Amino acid sequence: MLSSKRSQPLRRGVEEMAEKLNLNRVEMPKQSPEKRKSNFEEVALGYAPEQAALEANRCIQCKKPKCVEGCPVGVNIPEFILALRDGDMPGAALSLKGKNSLPGICGRVCPQEVQCESRCVLGKKGAPIAIGRLERFVADWERVTKKCPPCELLPPSGKSAAVVGSGPSGLTCAADLARMGHKVTIFEALHEGGGVLVYGIPEFRLPKGIVRSEIEYVKSLGAELELDSVVGKQVQIDELLKGGYDAVFLGIGAGAPRFLNVPGENLSGIYSANEYLTRVNLMKAYKFPDYDTPIKKGKRVAVVGGGNVAMDAARSALRLGADEVHIIYRRSREEMPARLEEVENAMEEGVIFDFLTNPTRFLGDHRGMVNAMEVVEMELGEPDASGRRSPRVKKGSEHIVNVDTVVIAVGTVPNPLITSSTPELKTTKWGTLVVDERGRTTMEGVWAGGDITTGGATVISAMGAGKIAAADMDHWLRKNGKWSES
Repeated sequence: MLSSKRSQPLRRGVEEMAEKLNLNRVEMPKQSPEKRKSNFEEVALGYAPEQAALEANRCIQCKKPKCVEGCPVGVNIPEFILALRDGDMPGAALSLKGKNSLPGICGRVCPQEVQCESRCVLGKKGAPIAIGRLERFVADWERVTKKCPPCELLPPSGKSAAVVGSGPSGLTCAADLARMGHKVTIFEALHEGGGVLVYGIPEFRLPKGIVRSEIEYVKSLGAELELDSVVGKQVQIDELLKGGYDAVFLGIGAGAPRFLNVPGENLSGIYSANEYLTRVNLMKAYKFPDYDTPIKKGKRVAVVGGGNVAMDAARSALRLGADEVHIIYRRSREEMPARLEEVENAMEEGVIFDFLTNPTRFLGDHRGMVNAMEVVEMELGEPDASGRRSPRVKKGSEHIVNVDTVVIAVGTVPNPLITSSTPELKTTKWGTLVVDERGRTTMEGVWAGGDITTGGATVISAMGAGKIAAADMDHWLRKNGKWSES
């Protein structure tokens, strides 16, 4: 143990080093609230090269980087940032894509603030490295220049895998399996690949050109994509296994909406967030009549919920021309699960937040159109199973609020199409698939990951599940054994 006298110089050295740390985190430019709330163009504009270099130079290149531990797909964060700092952009891109096949997506929508950035040493001083913004910068550079060296592909294994769903977990699993030398076919039920990335996340947060580019990269690794292919209806899981595929991965998400189950919820003008955002994002309703899909452009819109989906719906409603958009959330700001960045963007754009408020019924006019809702005020009690304080109704607080459009954004559940036709697949009471730590389901030869196993979660957690499953599938395919033997 150091003596007091000997430890004083060491302590001074540490303090001096801390004083030299650059805590001036480089902010990323974005459209002004006044401009962006009237268009669907991307809000965040990305770093300029000079800004990216300044931010990369803040990284102190820890010998034992905690940030990597916080990344569900294991990106070597210090390595790609060092390459960026040194001007080696091809090296930075190759480092990123060695672990993450969707960096342009992750750099935009992943909650880095509670993952990699939360582990950053500089975060203790309140200014972690903007890892997600640097990831986006490198990914965008690579997409424009096409100068990333090709990733290594292993020789063909002679094995094939079917990946059901082209969302983040499916694309990640498919990319890793293709790199490992396996023949991969992705089955997508919709007419465009990307899953929740294209139907659930608005253009102003994740441009669809980025998603299409990432899908083309996965295809360049050798994966094939079959659109308009509804597994569970056109073909069953056991038919895939008997029809030439050695393994199946299910990354079908949790695309069925949850509702409040209150009176009047079936009135016209009330949407689930799934339908509302699918019309806006996938079907381009905001460009109607240039595109065929219409949507009700309400003037006084209420969005019920407090997650990222609720923020997306509320901000979309503003861009569609609403005079007022309210977020109706039954808890307080502290319990709200949406990313801080998305809440701040919504507030800047003029979305009104009605905290500690909950709808109890919806009212309509003689045509069956919603024109009002009854809400009650809430107060918070003890924490529930999720760790958030349980809301309870304030007696006598009922009152009527005028609305002409409502979006219900209170979560999703898995679509039962596949599970109802495949009795070998065991589900939980919430309808999610039962899997082990490797992603194995209760049906031999079938893995699963993402929202179908967890319920609604993040893009990056789904990608992490896809990677875990791909690694185990590779091991199992090469061993060619039985569940009980591996």
